[in-house]
Amino acid sequence: MRTNPVKDSLARGECAFGTMVFECFSPGIAQISRNAGAQFILFDMEHTGLGFETLKLQLALAAAQDLVALVRVPRGEYHFIARALDLGALGVMVPMVDSAAEAQDIVACTRYPPQGRRGAAFGFAHDAYQEGDVRAKMAAIHARTLVIAQIETARGLADVEAIAAVEGVDALWLGHFDLTNFLGIPGEFTHPDYLAAVRRIVAACARYGKTAAFLATDERSAREYRAHGFRLMAYGIDQALLQKALKHGLDILKGTS
Repeated sequence: MRTNPVKDSLARGECAFGTMVFECFSPGIAQISRNAGAQFILFDMEHTGLGFETLKLQLALAAAQDLVALVRVPRGEYHFIARALDLGALGVMVPMVDSAAEAQDIVACTRYPPQGRRGAAFGFAHDAYQEGDVRAKMAAIHARTLVIAQIETARGLADVEAIAAVEGVDALWLGHFDLTNFLGIPGEFTHPDYLAAVRRIVAACARYGKTAAFLATDERSAREYRAHGFRLMAYGIDQALLQKALKHGLDILKGTS
């Protein structure tokens, strides 16, 4: 059974850094990310149209690189969460978590009875198609599965302390753009209400021993949110990184840079 060194590091109060993939679901993306120094790769199913067949291949490729693979599922529903885990994801991120009750249900989808309601299937991708003691496998899977709740709505922010207190939730991921939308200040990342929300999320994590998480898209936001106290961080939207690098090179060729 694979372990999850990212979850272990976060539990020790350390940081973990990786990348989030929205577009480049190529055979080499896991190795490219690993070569760049990523500790994890987070595949997005919410905004991309990524399907389970493609995801299954990407998870296998990540496992071959000993890279921790996480999945943002489209919503916090059982059939999304359990399938991603059965395919080999070592953790799931769920968007728009609005309440502690919703967070508890999400955790239950990741746990086998009696702790939860995840259906049993062993000798599949998530346990490397291996034989072995079922009780030991379930304990290992519970220990390694990273559960990330996204705080990105006004309702989620209002209940953030209760969500952070839910046993089995490991991290709260700030969905910064959606949060500004729900607060009525779209894209205003220096607005006092938004900055107060950031502080509240970090404080809730600190109070309940959880990890504050964030996607940085440039050097400025990487430095800024690290300074805020975020410890689980992805860098870059893959297509934006490619486009920016390509534009820079082409501008040099054109003599405009």
